[in-house]
Amino acid sequence: MRNISEQEARTYGIETKHDLMESGERRFKTMRAAKLQAGDEIRIISPSNSLGIIAPEQIEASKGLLEGLGFNVSFAEHAYELDVFSSSSVSSRVEDIHAAFRDPKVKGILTTLGGHNCNQLLRELDYELIAANPKRLCGYSDITALGSAIYTRTGLITYSGPHFSTLAMRHGNEYTIQHFIQMMMEDVEILVQPSAQWSDDEWFRNQDNRIFEPNAGPYTIHSGAAEGIIIGGNLCTLNLLQGTEFMPSLEEAILFLEDDFESSPETFDRDLQSLIHQPGFEQVRGLVIGRFQRASRITPELLCTIIRSKKELQQLPVIADVNFGHTSPLITFPIGGQAKLIAEEGRTELKIWE
Repeated sequence: MRNISEQEARTYGIETKHDLMESGERRFKTMRAAKLQAGDEIRIISPSNSLGIIAPEQIEASKGLLEGLGFNVSFAEHAYELDVFSSSSVSSRVEDIHAAFRDPKVKGILTTLGGHNCNQLLRELDYELIAANPKRLCGYSDITALGSAIYTRTGLITYSGPHFSTLAMRHGNEYTIQHFIQMMMEDVEILVQPSAQWSDDEWFRNQDNRIFEPNAGPYTIHSGAAEGIIIGGNLCTLNLLQGTEFMPSLEEAILFLEDDFESSPETFDRDLQSLIHQPGFEQVRGLVIGRFQRASRITPELLCTIIRSKKELQQLPVIADVNFGHTSPLITFPIGGQAKLIAEEGRTELKIWE
């Protein structure tokens, strides 16, 4: 992968920030695609699960919300393609990603949904094409593999945040939309405040019968303060990249980690331990953990036991129950961006920026 020159940065409107560490033979500058503006085109792609499994009225609701924010919405050629895995062929998904990055009208890219097979695409992607045409790619869950690989191979900041389908939520979505707008459209440092409420219900099955709970906000597991580079997303998906050229460096990292209902206390413990065993983990600066779903059975007491059992985490600030993961609402945070974390007994402060 070649370096992006300063001349190319000016030509393509790429905003470069700082030199990062060497990762094998790779060396790059972090890139930030231009902020989105009203009138920009957002392309909807399905690199994991297909748009074909989303109810038509929810597709229209998500499209209407984006149009209400002033965006033009387009759909990838194969976004609706549907196979026996609720996804589509590798070639179709890769073609749609390339087409979105290649199209000069497209400024932002939103993924349809998560799933289980995004990592199939990683060795088929043209990273030089992506680096030369930076866009704001956003999604979470299985999209952790795609966003992390693009950042690792090109230096382009990607975003963990709502899917296109997330925007169809009628109630309790204001916090999610506010954070999406702040990260994607405004050039500000974001102080992450807890939402007033949170939900773990299947909102897409019944939009009118919702269950909301009061949000006590994040809590501190280990005290301390740190500033560093945001790496992470869905833990079990990030771990799929271990030992590959797509695994991001952990140097100077503040890890943002979450997992869904399939992650029991036992599986989260071993998945976290696997990440701790990665080269460079000793240079991690802090840990921010998202909110777990009820079905995971991970309580604050069990999570504290898991974290405090690991000597490698003893000197790191660690907080949990931040608004991201597979509950709602959720923040949008930049993979490759920056975070400042203060964790004290009874008080946490988290700031993120690009």
